[in-house]
Amino acid sequence: MPTMIKKDLKKFMKELKLHYDDVWRVPSSEYLKQPDFVVVDPKTGKKIKVSFVSLDDGEVVSVVYDDLS
Repeated sequence: MPTMIKKDLKKFMKELKLHYDDVWRVPSSEYLKQPDFVVVDPKTGKKIKVSFVSLDDGEVVSVVYDDLS
């Protein structure tokens, strides 16, 4: 079960894009089958799943996300 974060989605995505250069919406990504965490907007109930894509040495190279179906 991934970690659940309750936060405004627009604000969360804006902050994520400030810290990471490559943030992509990739619905068919294999990384999203087991996301690192799920963000839930407490006002609307909308959810997105987020995963970090990293190299073998642990360096994060990208972030992928999509709406939770």
